[in-house]
Amino acid sequence: MSGEVIEAAEIREILRLLPHRYPFVMIDRIIDIKGEEHGIGIKNITVNEPQFQGHFPGNPVMPGVLLIEGMAQTAGVLCLRQMDEATRKNAVFYFLTIDKAKFRRPAVPGDTVQYHVNKIAHRRNMWWYRAEAKVGDALIAEAEVGAVITEA
Repeated sequence: MSGEVIEAAEIREILRLLPHRYPFVMIDRIIDIKGEEHGIGIKNITVNEPQFQGHFPGNPVMPGVLLIEGMAQTAGVLCLRQMDEATRKNAVFYFLTIDKAKFRRPAVPGDTVQYHVNKIAHRRNMWWYRAEAKVGDALIAEAEVGAVITEA
């Protein structure tokens, strides 16, 4: 064993770090955190989520844009965890880019989506991540997401 400490973030920490609230929190926890380099966000999709009232009645499918949001929220938590409390208190995390997005199969109620995010680059107050959304071993979506952290 390398002696590397693997960390996790439960929902209370996620809510402390992100400004998002119901119904727009797209991750339930993050496992396998390795600093700002890597993490796996977990989203348990349930049929009682508000997007399924209209997407689509009788055939509920998780909107692809919400899968991308889950990727970005996972990456955001990784970045924000690395900041000291004083800096983080005035920080706002904004989407900068979405590139190479592909959707391979739908996610539906009952699925547990895993957002595998890996840092590509970090410059000043900007980060870029390669992300894959998986259900089990099946790749369902992928994208490269970039974000910037600014003062509120």
